[in-house]
Amino acid sequence: MNAARSRARLLDEAPRAVTAGVELLTESLLAQAVPVTSVDWRPPWPGTEASLMRVMADPRRSAANDRAVERMLASTAELVDVRPAHAALGLEPGRFLHAGPPLTWDEASGPMRGALIGAILFEGLSDSPSEAERMLADGRGITLEPCHHHGAVGPMAGVLSPSMWVFELRDEANDATAWCSLNEGLGKVLRYGAYSPEVIERLHWMSDVLGPVLHAAVRAHGRLDIKGIVAQMVQMGDEGHNRNRAGTLMLLRELLPHLVAGTAASSQTADVARFIAGNDHFFLNLVMPAAKLQTSAAADIPGSTVVTTMARNGTEFGIQVSGTGQQWFTAPAETPAGLYLAGYGPEDANPDIGDSAITETMGLGGFAMAAAPAIVRFVGGSVPDALSTSRLMYEITLAENPAYAFPILDFRGAPTGIDVTRVARTGILPQINTGMAGRVAGTGQVGAGLVKPPQACFTAALSALADLAAPPA
Repeated sequence: MNAARSRARLLDEAPRAVTAGVELLTESLLAQAVPVTSVDWRPPWPGTEASLMRVMADPRRSAANDRAVERMLASTAELVDVRPAHAALGLEPGRFLHAGPPLTWDEASGPMRGALIGAILFEGLSDSPSEAERMLADGRGITLEPCHHHGAVGPMAGVLSPSMWVFELRDEANDATAWCSLNEGLGKVLRYGAYSPEVIERLHWMSDVLGPVLHAAVRAHGRLDIKGIVAQMVQMGDEGHNRNRAGTLMLLRELLPHLVAGTAASSQTADVARFIAGNDHFFLNLVMPAAKLQTSAAADIPGSTVVTTMARNGTEFGIQVSGTGQQWFTAPAETPAGLYLAGYGPEDANPDIGDSAITETMGLGGFAMAAAPAIVRFVGGSVPDALSTSRLMYEITLAENPAYAFPILDFRGAPTGIDVTRVARTGILPQINTGMAGRVAGTGQVGAGLVKPPQACFTAALSALADLAAPPA
């Protein structure tokens, strides 16, 4: 008995081993009853070592990132108006905004082409899809620009035209404004590249009825705290990208009394209430500009390595970084993997598309799947996957946002401030959950799934940051 106690005491007092990234060694030590602390360490991406050293040695980096995070956490997001894009953004006839980094018609994917064709039909610039396509191909009176260049965001193809109505949000803490289109619902909709007559008819209803009725309701309500609703929805099972059911219903609860008390015909009021209540994704188009306000608050800080934009145009994935201003770092977009609607499969899916990855840039969406485990039924994977993914995202971010707390993680705040150096050092890429558009123009939605940015976006950003790095003090 005494010998057994002595042996146990010796084991307790024996040195503990620490292993880093070598699973075989960890398993071998555990098999010998040696206490082991395993550290999940990975070497940086090959070829990034010199750039990493220069960026890490930049004496501005720490203070710059602290400032970026401080501004992001302080950002507010209030819905102040709903109005036409020509009034809000100064869009003129023939000028269209789109999701992701810049592109030309020749580079545009099927869903982007379909959405642009539909926008031309909606604006009355052409009577036929074939004529609209010819206009876009030869550029007659047509201008294409990214939504992000105008402080706006758009889901999927993200096409905004002058007659479309937009949500207008304000961040008073950082004196900024952001805009986003109104959400059409799922299936065959413009943002997924569909442009059939029923799609155009719905867009006209949204312009003629939905927009004006919401404008009146928001004006009657007064400023609406979108950040507050997002904070609540995250604790009610939404993650802000592909699950927005609680957020949509909380928005409707706020606006419904003012809808009913408004001057619109009762039939129109009922149609608007029915449309919002039946569209679980309606609130996505408010989360996105709230995210744009938060991430843009960190922009243009010399020496900062914080990612301020992740966006896709269906051809390329692009990121922007605080310390490099408005420069885009792009690479070919990956195709999501996930679940497909009946009749569709992987061969039908277009590469990743949309500005909605701004929700992940904010710390929600794929970063917040732990708060919304039911999302796996929509995008694939499992509940343990959702939990581990959210935990992993803390490895590549600089802070936690207490405004968006995850109950399942003991109310830990959303991982906030993607750091290019941490991505390169760990090899962990941001996780995005997303809808999938059909590869062929006019198809619409074919599924939903998970995707990650191309590594090349981050290595290019790291190299640019290294070129701009200040010498060590």
